[in-house]
Amino acid sequence: MTQTVKQPKQTAFDKNIVLIIGLLALVGLIIVWAINLQDIESADLNGQTAPDFTLSLFDQFEENEIRLSDLKGQVVVVNFWASWCVECYKEADLLEQTWRDYKDKGIVFIGVDHLDTEKPALEYMAKYDITYPSGPDIGDRISQSYAITGVPETFFIDKEGKIVHVQIGPINHQMLYNLLEELLAQ
Repeated sequence: MTQTVKQPKQTAFDKNIVLIIGLLALVGLIIVWAINLQDIESADLNGQTAPDFTLSLFDQFEENEIRLSDLKGQVVVVNFWASWCVECYKEADLLEQTWRDYKDKGIVFIGVDHLDTEKPALEYMAKYDITYPSGPDIGDRISQSYAITGVPETFFIDKEGKIVHVQIGPINHQMLYNLLEELLAQ
């Protein structure tokens, strides 16, 4: 007499468990991959070509927008700021005064308003009499392409379009003027 050993039937429940475990593993791998993509920080952009962008300017400026790639051949200072940023207030007067001192020497300042609303942003600009081109970072696209870690954050771009210095936090007078003089001398 031969006995047959019954194989346990794989139930629909067992199949679903295997499928769920497989899907969770796949989702986990995707999350790890996505996190690794975000490892770049703004300081890692030193020496790299500055990401191009077009910034729509606030209404008080003559031009409607400014495009970074149109400024090649000039030194560009891109400052990320916000009206809600306490640290931004510490450098606002300095940035405006420096812009006025250097705008006729081939240096362009651009203010990128980060995660802000228009009314407080315009009040901030009025308070500090900001006259250099500034506009809102709609959709946070520019901030993301520069991988900013917060505000204020300032990028110094040479005449060739390369980022030569990233200032995280407010900048002081001596450092700002020294950097600009070095960039003009190149």
